Amino acid sequence: MPEAILKIYKLSGLTQPPMQSDEFKKRLLESGFNDILGQDRVKKQLKSALLMERHIILVGQPGIGKTTLAKNVAALMPEKTVNDCSFNCSPDNPCCPECLEKKKNKEKIKTRVLKGKELFVRIQGSPDLTAEDLIGDIDPVKAMKYGPMSLEAFTPGKIFKANQGIMFFDEINRCSEKLQNALLQVLEEQKVTIGSYSFDFDVSFVFIGTMNPDDKSTEPLSDVFLDRFDLIYMEYPDSLDMEIQIVMKVGKSLIEFPEELLFRCIHFIRELRADNDVEKKPSVRASIGLYERAQSNAFVNARKKVTLKDIQEVIVSVLSHRITLKPSIKFLKSSEDFIKEEFEKFSERPGDYR
Repeated sequence: MPEAILKIYKLSGLTQPPMQSDEFKKRLLESGFNDILGQDRVKKQLKSALLMERHIILVGQPGIGKTTLAKNVAALMPEKTVNDCSFNCSPDNPCCPECLEKKKNKEKIKTRVLKGKELFVRIQGSPDLTAEDLIGDIDPVKAMKYGPMSLEAFTPGKIFKANQGIMFFDEINRCSEKLQNALLQVLEEQKVTIGSYSFDFDVSFVFIGTMNPDDKSTEPLSDVFLDRFDLIYMEYPDSLDMEIQIVMKVGKSLIEFPEELLFRCIHFIRELRADNDVEKKPSVRASIGLYERAQSNAFVNARKKVTLKDIQEVIVSVLSHRITLKPSIKFLKSSEDFIKEEFEKFSERPGDYR
């Protein structure tokens, strides 16, 4: 174990072996999470939380890199040897029905090597998601063969696929209160109790979730559930220059987009975020979308570079559904009219951008 990690681990007073390997923690300390530009504070907080194997929720607006950051963590996962079973049992602790049955019959328990990406399991939050999707359920065919209450009839869910790795739960505040309650035991005790079974399954993983704090269409996360996590808050890009770098790195390039025109284009979106009349702010995806659509609009009109006219022709399509006006404004004008008016006023300001 690297000396720095060993020192931190000893100071923490932990007595159990770490869930994540020394190699993963070494890579974590050395990583710059280069797919994300900026966000230095967030990167440091993520490292410190993962180093102590804390469960994390990344909180922030859409399109600021929460999922990309989680995928960067997945890329750091080294290969790991697990038992060749449906539960990813550790060879040092075979505890699932499959491994225990082989052990009982004195059969050799085979192992397999999982690549890093196979140890990163993604779940998309949805009100339709059930506890059975995560934990598992009874397989009717196996139930007929082994009996409805036999452990052999149980088919593991995604929690067990994430065993020995990382579970990534996108839009965690879209899951129901029932699902939150189903996760409490595994987050706190690293054990899963299945229905009326008297058997507890040991699981070991780090949980990374994402959440949009302004999404009012979802169920609130209970205090008991949130108490199992550290929350790391992500913000929009710090500066105009940083957002332009992100747009040019992520967005597709088709034809020339004049620098001054791009500068003003992204500046307009950042002004919308600061506008007191705008309740739901346009994300970085809006900046990327405007960058790409202005180019393609110029291209289909046989122009060799983007003009102001190209931005005007696509701006409603790209931005109107990505904002919500405050009640005092939206009853007077639509989002489409608001975008048109604001951009017209913005484009009339002095500037060599045509």
